Amino acid sequence: MIRADVNSSVSEATILVQSRRALKPPVKLGAGLSLADYLQKILTAKVYDIAVETPLEIAKNLSRRLGQHVLLKREDQQSVFSFKLRGAYNRMANLSQEQLRNGVICASAGNHAQGVALAAKRLGCRAVIVMPVTTPKVKIDAVRALGAEVSLHGDSYSDAFVHAKEVEAQQGLTFVHPFDDPDVIAGQGTIGMEILRQHQGPIDAVFVAIGGGGLVSGVAAYIKAVRPNIKVIGVQMIDSDAMQRSVKAGKRVTLDDVGLFSDGTAVKLVGEETFRLARALVDEFVIVDTDAVCAAIKDVFQDTRSILEPAGAMGVAAIKQYAHSQPQKGQTLVTIATGANMNFDSLRFVAERAEVGEEREALFAVTIPEERGSFKRFCELIGPRSVTEFNYRICDAQQAHVFVGIATARREESEKLERNFVRHGFATLNLTNDELAKQHLRHMVGGRSDLAADERLYRFIFPERPGALMRFLSSMHIGWNISLFHYRNQGADRGQILVGIQVPRSDDAAFHDFLRGLAYPCSDETDNPVYHLFLR
Repeated sequence: MIRADVNSSVSEATILVQSRRALKPPVKLGAGLSLADYLQKILTAKVYDIAVETPLEIAKNLSRRLGQHVLLKREDQQSVFSFKLRGAYNRMANLSQEQLRNGVICASAGNHAQGVALAAKRLGCRAVIVMPVTTPKVKIDAVRALGAEVSLHGDSYSDAFVHAKEVEAQQGLTFVHPFDDPDVIAGQGTIGMEILRQHQGPIDAVFVAIGGGGLVSGVAAYIKAVRPNIKVIGVQMIDSDAMQRSVKAGKRVTLDDVGLFSDGTAVKLVGEETFRLARALVDEFVIVDTDAVCAAIKDVFQDTRSILEPAGAMGVAAIKQYAHSQPQKGQTLVTIATGANMNFDSLRFVAERAEVGEEREALFAVTIPEERGSFKRFCELIGPRSVTEFNYRICDAQQAHVFVGIATARREESEKLERNFVRHGFATLNLTNDELAKQHLRHMVGGRSDLAADERLYRFIFPERPGALMRFLSSMHIGWNISLFHYRNQGADRGQILVGIQVPRSDDAAFHDFLRGLAYPCSDETDNPVYHLFLR
């Protein structure tokens, strides 16, 4: 039953009446529990002993940008910063006293592990969590802090799963599956119940991230029973789309490999029961990539000042993609912020890729003549746009190859910039969607050069505003040559550049006059041993 201490503006009787209407004609689920069975299990799920009813909040900035009404279901605000405790606790609360005395076991390296550990602590039973040996220490410590026993085994979740099933048989424990269990599905389905109770006005679509399928199955079961006109849209990563492929094939498909950026949805094979439900209840799928998810993490941060994990932001990425394809404005689009267990070390990567994911940054490899003034002429073509990155090292007497990032305002602007550079004689390669360039090459441009005679190396700090770079270039003596240049926008109000300038010793006085007139804080790094080891 729905607990009395949970705010409810729709009675259980009303929900049941609505569901009977919705189930005429009934949704065809095939053999197994029916939609009415799942509705009953969700209504009676035992989650509120451990979970809280999380808020449904409007994302004001994102809504304004998209011209839609975007709502976030804040499951990142649960005590373990994830929705997973709902299903884990509901499964364990339905075990017999004997099963609880014997204890439970699961295989997980993430949010499910914490959900099982917390549920076991609340129910007073033993919990064994099998985790891969590659699991970060912070996650191991979090599970142990909840009183669970941690067993490290294997290099992957698959290895941990096999070992957990062996231990289950040996010790008489009960395995708590992360997604392919009716009680787990029903526990996650309470999120759908809360969404419809918290927003009784029109909802056009609910976007749900999919890994193994437990969350989307539970949410879709409730929504299709109560308000079947609402679209349920499954969201998957482009490199972890087992459910979408399975539904398309009409049978479960096992992926050879999955991407690990969104580790919360990195599942090679979806569950039997979750496949049965998703195949019947999910209206469509949206596939998103890493850059889009990074941009979505930033969008949520700007609206809430909270940082979601990649799986938690997938729904936001899908809403943005969906909204751009829809001519209709003013729709109410809901997504579940599934979790906030972000690895801190990943934030640098997320921040770097967010601008490309939002298509607010275009990346290019541009070839310019190795002659004085050509760099300035190229920068003049960029115009008032902000340069987000510039990497260059002299390496050829005739041609210079530069890696440049430019802030853009519209999706089609990168192609326009490319055409303009080519038209003015600069051979250009658009790298905006090139994974090799974004992941590695941007950090590897440089090296030693035999052509860098009389080179002086300086670090400069200058105000982060349009025109600062051109002022620097315009102040330089026409006879000096830039032999190295590195700049990357760090989001601060001051930028930092590393510059190699070829200045003859006879121009010492003029060079120091240039530095004084520029009035940008600078440091001479010409004698730095690191420079001599790698760049000189």
